[in-house]
Parts: sequence; C-alpha cells; structure tokens
Amino acid sequence: MSEKILKKQLFGTNGVRGVIGKDMTPQLVMNIGLALGTIRKGKIAVGMDTRTSGPSLKSAVKAGILATGCDVVDLGILPTPALQYIVKNHFDAGAMITASHNPPEYNGVKVIDSDGTEMDDEETIKLETVLFSEKFDIKSWEEAGNEECIPEMINEYIEAVANSFPKINHDITIAVDPGSGPACLTTPPILTKLGCRVHTINGRPDGTFPGRLPEPSPEGLKGLSELVISTGAAFGVAHDGDADRAVFVDDTGEYLEENEEFALMQKYLCSNDSEGVIVTPVSTSKIVETIAESTNCRIVYTKVGSIYVARKMLELSGNGENVLFGGEGNGGLIFPRHQHCRDGGMSAAAMVALLSKEGKKLSELRKELPPRHMLRDKIFTENPDKVTELVSNAFTTEKLDLTDGIRINRKDSWALLRPSGTEPFMRLFVEAKTKDEAEEFKAIIFKSIQ
Repeated sequence: MSEKILKKQLFGTNGVRGVIGKDMTPQLVMNIGLALGTIRKGKIAVGMDTRTSGPSLKSAVKAGILATGCDVVDLGILPTPALQYIVKNHFDAGAMITASHNPPEYNGVKVIDSDGTEMDDEETIKLETVLFSEKFDIKSWEEAGNEECIPEMINEYIEAVANSFPKINHDITIAVDPGSGPACLTTPPILTKLGCRVHTINGRPDGTFPGRLPEPSPEGLKGLSELVISTGAAFGVAHDGDADRAVFVDDTGEYLEENEEFALMQKYLCSNDSEGVIVTPVSTSKIVETIAESTNCRIVYTKVGSIYVARKMLELSGNGENVLFGGEGNGGLIFPRHQHCRDGGMSAAAMVALLSKEGKKLSELRKELPPRHMLRDKIFTENPDKVTELVSNAFTTEKLDLTDGIRINRKDSWALLRPSGTEPFMRLFVEAKTKDEAEEFKAIIFKSIQ
C-alpha cells in the first residue's frame, strides 16, 4: 500500500482567508492562535492590515497564543513583509491578520516562521492537525504569556529597505497609491528617504477602501495614472491590501504588465552581478528565459506560490548557489539579500534604483523587452485530474512539465493548466509572441478537453 500524502486542508498557498462572520470568525482565529502557540514556543509577533475586522481578529489570535504560554508582541498596523522582516530578526514566529488583495468583507491569517517566510506545507499540516483535533497546550494561570505593544518597530523595516539602495542625487518624483492599506505607513517614507519627491493617492489607512479595492487592477489605477501625468512622475506604484506586492504605471500613465515588471527587475539585478540563479513559478512569462540567456543566468522553476519560490531560493543558497532574484509574475518580487518573501516596499525602492542606473524612462525600458502576449482563462471542472490526463494525451509529442498542473513548452510559446487551490476550476495561461499565436494555441487546448 502506498503511503498517504498529507495535504493542507484549511490553509492555501498564502494563508487562510474567508468572509467575516461566515468563513472567518474570531473563534477560528483564536484556535489558529492556540495551534500556533502549541507547536511554536517563544515570543510571537502579531500584526494586521487596515481592514475593519482586523482588531477583533488580532485580539482573537493573541488570546490563543497567550493561552499557550507564549509571549506576544503586537506590532500594530504594518505590511506583511514588514512583519516578516521583524520576525526574521527578533522573534520565533508571527501571525499576520490580512486577506491581502481580497475585497473588504474578507480577512484571514498568514503564519510566519522564524526565518521570516510563510510557514511551509509540512509545518502548516502540523498546525492544522492540532487545530482540527483541538489538542491545544493551554497553560495554567501562572504560565500564561505576556504581551507588549511595540508599533514603532515598523521603522526598522523602513530603514532597512531605504538603506538597501544608494540615495539618488537628482530630482525624481514618484506617485504612490497604497490603496488605503498599511503601505500608507511605509512606501512614502521609504521613497522620501531615498531622496524622491512623493505624491500619494489613497494615502490614508482606511479599511473600507473608499478609493479602490485592495487588488491593484489596471481598471482601479486610473487615479494613479492621472497623478503620474499631472505631477510629471517617473512612475506610479500601487500595492495590494498587505503590500507584499507592487505594480507600476510608467511615466505615460500606462500599466506595466507584471511579467514586464519582473523581467526589468531581473535584467537590472543580473547585470549588476556575475552569473547566478533566478527562481520563479511555472506561470511566469518566457521573457525571463530570454533575459537569463542575455545575462548569463539560469532559471529554476517552482510550483505556483511565493512560499515555494522562497523555499527553493533558500535551498539553493544553502547549497552554495548565487541566487540573485525571485518571485512571481504578479507583482510579488523577492530580493534575497533583503529577505526571502515578496516585498512591495522593496520593489518600489528597487524601481527607483533601476531608473537611476539606466538613465532612461520606464516607458522606454519596457519597449526594449521582447514581445510577448499572455492569455488567461478558466476551465470549470470537478475533475482536474481528468482534464490534465486529456491534455497530456493530446500533446504527447510536446515537452511537458508536471511541476504544477501541466505546462506545455514549445520553442516560442507555452501553456499552463493548473487546478485552483480553493475553487472548482483550473487556471489556464497561454503565452506566445503574438496574440494570434496565443489564441490559436488556446483553441487547440480547449479542443483537446471537449
């Protein structure tokens, strides 16, 4: 009999999330705190984004952690990467109350390990086992944990990001849209410390998100584009609800597709160093391979999810590899010399350094990238394994990659079909040099599963 493979049941690739009062309740979050304190002893840092449900859930997770005898340090409102940076340097674990890019009615929990990365699958399964069994290590009154509130620790993160790059010696204006999230407290001061003139929109913390939704979509960033043009900014940067991602609009107000963002940053970091490794999921544009060839670097692919990218980067670095950069083609960039997690504030600062070095406008730099066109779609199915089998049988002569779902690799194009971790559909990515080629490839895939 084959060994049963355990899988996460509650936590997805980026924590657990749900609608407040329905899937996400203070009772559940307190139990997560109890489970975390049962498997991780010591001092645990807790933070939250700006959502209106944040204070109640933060109180709940702290109650659980304290009941297990662990000490809690409340860091207040801050970005997820700020909590991760502080945990890495000072604490035994962390819990972030956030639903990232989800709408205001959602909230959730991300659990952070002592190295600052999100807890890996193996440890998360241990946490879930304790959570579902309710075998919590609840201490007696004399062993209960203590709490401190130190919100000013956020300044350590701000200083660390700002000090990662040289201060610019020329005038540059940046437009910032924190989306009323915790980046209101970090990205403007980071850029100011670099010597930038900063203008903001949606720059006051507000959990109702009055200006736009937490997901920084092209449609929601029209105000940022207008601010870029009216102020003559070099670019605009926007964050999601917990600021672990950053997306950009260029100096003309045009949205910079996230794979272009990744490629430009990859090119910048590789040109500053000797040959090294770039780590990214199988859902990232083939542009990364073109850039890698021109800069004498190699690409290592992982499953989709920033935690898999971060863990692979740590593994390769531990084996003596020169890991230069990583992340996803969704605005989630990882700078390993700073920390092994997605960091929107670091991405904003790095874009300033990139433009300062190149001496060109962002709109000019993006035109130098090789042309690519990516299509995204969904295939609704209750049986993703069957769909994967049909596609595999239809493309037996192609180069197939089963790292995550099934990826079909051709010389100038590729397609990826992978199951959603939370909903009954499969995500489809198709990329080619032109839109017509991508549409033709997509049609062949749909035909193979009909």
